[in-house]
Amino acid sequence: MRTTEKKELIGTEGMVLLDMIRRLNRRNATDHVLRLVKKTHPADMAWVFRHITTHERSEVFSIIAQTDMVGEFLSELDESIMVPLAEELTPKFLADVITDMASDDAADLIEALPHDFATEVRTHMEKEDREEVDDLLQYHPESAGGLMSPDFMYLDEELSVGEAIDKVQKRSEEKEMVFYLYITYGEGKLAGVVSLRELLTNPPHRQLKNIMKTNVLSVTTDTDQEEVAHVISQYNILAVPVVDASYHLVGIVTVDDIIDVMREEASEAFLQMAGAGKDTEILLKSTKENAMIRAPWLFASWLGGVMALFIIGSFQEELSKVLALAAFIPIVMGMGGNIATQSSTIVVRGIATGRINMGDFRKIVFKELKVGLILGVLYGSFLGILAFFGYAEPKLLGVVVGLSIFFSMAMAATLGTAIPLVLKRFDIDAAVATGPFVTTAIDILGVLAYFTIAKFFLNL
Repeated sequence: MRTTEKKELIGTEGMVLLDMIRRLNRRNATDHVLRLVKKTHPADMAWVFRHITTHERSEVFSIIAQTDMVGEFLSELDESIMVPLAEELTPKFLADVITDMASDDAADLIEALPHDFATEVRTHMEKEDREEVDDLLQYHPESAGGLMSPDFMYLDEELSVGEAIDKVQKRSEEKEMVFYLYITYGEGKLAGVVSLRELLTNPPHRQLKNIMKTNVLSVTTDTDQEEVAHVISQYNILAVPVVDASYHLVGIVTVDDIIDVMREEASEAFLQMAGAGKDTEILLKSTKENAMIRAPWLFASWLGGVMALFIIGSFQEELSKVLALAAFIPIVMGMGGNIATQSSTIVVRGIATGRINMGDFRKIVFKELKVGLILGVLYGSFLGILAFFGYAEPKLLGVVVGLSIFFSMAMAATLGTAIPLVLKRFDIDAAVATGPFVTTAIDILGVLAYFTIAKFFLNL
């Protein structure tokens, strides 16, 4: 993405901007809105558009379309807002807008548009621009090829430092991330990298191949975006070069795109763990769409509740003899579900950040088991003492409750750790194992264990 020098607004200033846009629009003060838009960062205008009505969006966008920031503004919008607004433009006008956008942003916009409309837009684009966008669209959107920008600075290894500086001065304005200069040999194969600082501090006569670093980190076009994010965050670099199967340099992925990826991946993981699907734009959906997305995930909780109902019903005779047992069902289920969620969250986060090595499967599970045992003893003892002094009969109720909490928490911590790891081993998204799936399973097993222990110790 291309950078801008306009100041970004946050917090209270953003709310003031939102209020001003709304008031000026209601008064049809087009000139004032236009001046305000020109002074505002596109990202802040995108934030404003999340909080105004569809009708207001259409009116304000017709004003934004009169400025040269329309392309950058569209690239900042959520897809569900961007597409309807882009469709309000004529194919010819949108083609001109796309031509001025960074290639990776242009490809994202084209891909988001309905097929027929996108095809019509492409017919109005210059051949060179169209081919550049089509080259990016051939890659999966969640791969390095789909993220990369082809507008980067590369230099032949045979050039001298003086010649390289001259090329940088002439071409850097239209390129991304010129802090790193990638060095190629032959037919554009990646040979090394030189920082801008190193280029400026070496004698003009020295050749690039004599000053470049040959041990350069790179990814291939089909590398998953999560792996690209891991490489950039692990080695604290601002960009990573992308090569094809023949090691030809075809683009770079910059840190600003990776920040978006990490935010999106984190949002998806949290939504899945909460049992709310994985659509990061769920807040922008209609009430009906929101409900339909969340309904299937809640089915697991519903099914688990029905199963727990039948389990409790099968111990109805035991409950009728010792009514005090019913009082502790919620806490037995709750403590197991909570520690399972904690363990799952820690493991899923560890997998996502690369801090968990799948080779340490047993070590990780055993560690969480020990945590579960310690916490189970602690809270089992507390609740057992409470049950002992709170209920005179039966005398062993405290033992039953304490053991149930102990078993439930130890088992929950173990399963909450093991299930995401097993799923990861089979290349299944670990986040889907948390939320309603793990907690519901633990609730069922916890209730079953509780009544089994009660039946054994109380001779029911």
